[in-house]
Amino acid sequence: MDLQWSAADLAFRDEVRAFLDEKLTPDLRRAGRLMTSVYADHEASMRWQAVLHDRGWAAPAWPVEHGGCDWTLTQHYIFSRESVLAGAPPLSPMGISQVAHVIVEFGTPEQQAYFLPRILSGEIFFCQGYSEPEAGSDLASLSMSAVVDGDDLVCTGSKIWTTHAHEANWMFCLVRTSRTGKKQQGITFLLIDMTSPGIEVRPLVMTSGEQIQNQEFFDGVRVPLSNVIGSVDDGWTVAKYLLEFERGGAAVAPGLQVTAGEVARAASGQPGPDGRPLIDSPDFAAKLADARIRIDVFEILEFRVLSTAAGGGNPGTASSMLKILGTELSQTLTELLLEAAGPRGRAYQPHATRPGGPVAGFVPPADGYLSGEEWQAVAPLRYLNDRAGTIYAGSNEIQRNIIAKAALGL
Repeated sequence: MDLQWSAADLAFRDEVRAFLDEKLTPDLRRAGRLMTSVYADHEASMRWQAVLHDRGWAAPAWPVEHGGCDWTLTQHYIFSRESVLAGAPPLSPMGISQVAHVIVEFGTPEQQAYFLPRILSGEIFFCQGYSEPEAGSDLASLSMSAVVDGDDLVCTGSKIWTTHAHEANWMFCLVRTSRTGKKQQGITFLLIDMTSPGIEVRPLVMTSGEQIQNQEFFDGVRVPLSNVIGSVDDGWTVAKYLLEFERGGAAVAPGLQVTAGEVARAASGQPGPDGRPLIDSPDFAAKLADARIRIDVFEILEFRVLSTAAGGGNPGTASSMLKILGTELSQTLTELLLEAAGPRGRAYQPHATRPGGPVAGFVPPADGYLSGEEWQAVAPLRYLNDRAGTIYAGSNEIQRNIIAKAALGL
């Protein structure tokens, strides 16, 4: 693999930088810089999506005929990296980076014509209805039922840990349409209008105090059969396809590299145990160096996966590898950032951040007082949020089982 950028690639990088310099307002940059989780402030994210959509860059990985960009692998990487470096708030992945791909692959022409343009414009905002109170990483154990009644499926049950369900107007959902055969059989992939009668959304408060995840209750919700993606009872095939994008469909290494740089800068300005800058502490420096080496290795694996995808191949178990390595590296970096923040990082100061959802029950100080600097307020919230990284999108234990079975034959 040639890792050298060509003159054309460098020209494209300059084009992206010029666009970001022009279009990223100070408020949008602040929303990206002060994120406390993998999700940006919702309003800022949607405003940035509108800017990208106007430029034709909202969904560069989509097929060109549906609004994607005819970019090379290197151009995709450059765009991702430059966006992170510039502090752009990320877009919500559920629509553009996840369900859109299964609509392209398995959807009817009518479904593609209706949903894809509206996902791009932001008119339709998706959440993901996979996990249930009794079915998390063991997703095939889901029990939310959907019974055929005329031209509809009547859905009854509950979903949980649903990011931005309080913001979404559509959900892509896995439902149980049959209980015969293996538990992976009889599952259907369904698109549900969240304004349908019989749906109740209850927010869940995270350890960080943010309300990003939710639980939903479905009481006899009628959904047209025309909203099924693929075939009834064959949703497991669709879901597995989507999970490959959820676990490894975007460039993650640039964000990890930027965070490692933040850690180094923070540690340079904070005293260590001996009074010298923390970055000069042999123990801290060794941990940061180890993380940066692992990020470099991760980036090479990511290049390989993106190259496979760009050539029309299937990432396969490499998606699970990326999910494991990426989330564990992110946890390592947030631990180091919290260590660098020191005592001021222990203060709970969400008013100085831009969280991905409302913060329950927190009353900010009237004068906006902040103990320390903004990054020190962000550090503990990022740390708390990142604890979930090795659980969501299929726990890392499950990912290791997938690799052991599919790649190693164990």
